[in-house]
Amino acid sequence: MRLKLFSARIFQNIQGKVLKAAIVGVGGIELSLAEERLLRAHPPAGIILFARNIESPTQLRALIAETRRVLPPRAVLMVDQEGGRVARLRPPNWRVHPAAASIGAAGERAAWLTGALIGLDCSACGFDVVCAPVLDLRWPGAADVIGDRAFSDQPQEVARLGTAFADGLLASGIQPVMKHLPGHGRAQVDSHLALPRVEEADLEPDLLPFAANAHLPWAMTAHIVYPCWDLVHPATLSPSVIGSVIRGRIGFRGVLVSDDLAMHALSGPPEARASAALEAGCDLALYCTGELETNAAVLESCPEITGAALARLHAARRLADDRRIWLGPDVLAVERERLLGYSACSS
Repeated sequence: MRLKLFSARIFQNIQGKVLKAAIVGVGGIELSLAEERLLRAHPPAGIILFARNIESPTQLRALIAETRRVLPPRAVLMVDQEGGRVARLRPPNWRVHPAAASIGAAGERAAWLTGALIGLDCSACGFDVVCAPVLDLRWPGAADVIGDRAFSDQPQEVARLGTAFADGLLASGIQPVMKHLPGHGRAQVDSHLALPRVEEADLEPDLLPFAANAHLPWAMTAHIVYPCWDLVHPATLSPSVIGSVIRGRIGFRGVLVSDDLAMHALSGPPEARASAALEAGCDLALYCTGELETNAAVLESCPEITGAALARLHAARRLADDRRIWLGPDVLAVERERLLGYSACSS
């Protein structure tokens, strides 16, 4: 392990400036001069893009190329592209992809095809990392923040379909991020708006899909309090949940990134939220607003990425490179339409 960390540190040094342990958003469809200066002075481990950053394929490729010129070579470009209502790449320039619930009704091959097609869309634009699959369970009566983003209400089905979806992403050369550990499905409120508490003590069904996919290269935490593990802190900020549950019971060893720290489930200054997430055990703090002032606060205060986290990043990229195969998107799309039905893909 020491040799791995030493090699990772040497690799970072020869690539230029050290990376900060953060991923941030940017404001618009091109980098401003102020953003470029900030990113050069305090380079994050990655950038995440949203609909506000995407106008057309030509513009997006230009923005990604510009961002890559500014950042060190091993920084990642990330996007939320689950299919269904969580999609940043949309028609008429990109394919429509079905929600996870529709995939769940069609089976494992449909999950693989959708992962591969989403991955091909994203890799063609220049992205490295896609925040999917969602491995939360669909629980009746819970907040609809998950809802049809879940493959199923059955843990084994979610595990099986999530694996297939992630394998499709990897086949396209994209690094998947499973979310939201250790399980968002039971939450009664949307963590974008307030801090949920999940009072149940038996959460084994929620953990099962993540444990079955613990080999995946990335995972994202949930901003939820689970009193059976930590009475006060949400998982993102809880050393006990991250250490004992996510790294322990689930057995996840890859890159652990927080969910967006700007969400209203959390409070306090942006830099304090980022520090708390990193101190709790997240490898990377995610801050998505794209506002220059808050980005500066996070990046200026954030420590450099640890050697262990850097080694995980390197392993994640290597896995996607190794698993990539040649894929014909039109052929895959025809097969998926046959499995799902045209209306499922175009709604």
